Amino acid sequence: MWCWEVIKINALTKVDETKVGVKGLIDSGIRTIPPFFVHPPETLADLKRGAEPGSVQEIPTVDLAGVEDFRAGVVEKVRLAASTVGFFQVVNHGIPEELLRRTLAAVKAFHEQPAEERARVYRRDIGKGVSYISNVDLFQSKAASWRDTIQIRMGPTVVDSSEIPEVCRKEVMEWDKEVVRVARVLYALLSEGLGLGAERLTEMGLVEGRVMVGHYYPFCPQPDLTVGLNSHADPGALTVLLQDHIGGLQVETKQGWIHVRPQPNALVINIGDFLQIISNETYKSAHHRVLANYSNEPRVSVAVFLNPSDRVRLFGPLPELTSTEKPALYRNFTFDEFMKRFFTKELDGKSLTNFFRQ
Repeated sequence: MWCWEVIKINALTKVDETKVGVKGLIDSGIRTIPPFFVHPPETLADLKRGAEPGSVQEIPTVDLAGVEDFRAGVVEKVRLAASTVGFFQVVNHGIPEELLRRTLAAVKAFHEQPAEERARVYRRDIGKGVSYISNVDLFQSKAASWRDTIQIRMGPTVVDSSEIPEVCRKEVMEWDKEVVRVARVLYALLSEGLGLGAERLTEMGLVEGRVMVGHYYPFCPQPDLTVGLNSHADPGALTVLLQDHIGGLQVETKQGWIHVRPQPNALVINIGDFLQIISNETYKSAHHRVLANYSNEPRVSVAVFLNPSDRVRLFGPLPELTSTEKPALYRNFTFDEFMKRFFTKELDGKSLTNFFRQ
């Protein structure tokens, strides 16, 4: 076992040092995936038990067009989705269709630049403003996932725009502004769904801490042996996701794994572990994953993770949501402690909520 681990680490290091990611492996002409991308039998068996393509089960869709005139109804739809599935899609959010297309195209363009251009920002130091990487948990996971990612820190300390690759700079900056606007609307609805004032969650700084990631899932020659993104729950408060038409995102529900069917111009919203904790489990985060891409066309998605801006303040279940009948289910912690815990483990599910439970 020890010998195999050494061989695996050496192979991972060799690939990582090329700084060209999974895209580089495909460009080299490989027809079989390297062994360290092959997932354990139990993971592959679980993938086969997932929802069949074309499943009628879908996550809820919330139409924001009626957010002012029919606010109570919209609040209830958001509350119900956040407290059950933990995922929902929003339509009529006000982001121009043209910007949605340009943002996906710009992220795709970054990943399809010449390898030497991508390599300029390839680094494992996630504290940097911009980093291009293949698998943030490459050296912690049981098996690697078939995807590459560009990560850009948008707040609370905003990256210098000159650090953002020119090929996607304009779109990233425009996209961030729109996400902030939509996030404020969503937090107000979620806050009201908890029986709190509309500004309660935004007053905690949950819009200011933002990290944007642009995932690129190239064609995989053996998609039945690996995954695009391993099963996990997002650690932060809220995630805003824009996905293209390829599909592959799945969410675990009480009925099993279901596909998140791409809807034109829709955003996928999901609750993170942090929001589950501060809501004292009124809202639920959910396991989700991405299947390896069997399409000859690459899959592209853009996610913005919304987190607290203050990393040293103590957080825990909101006092308004605890009582003698429903005591706090989690201990207090700093967000710095929270994220350090997340980045020292592989993407393996909801151990964060388990770790901070009282």
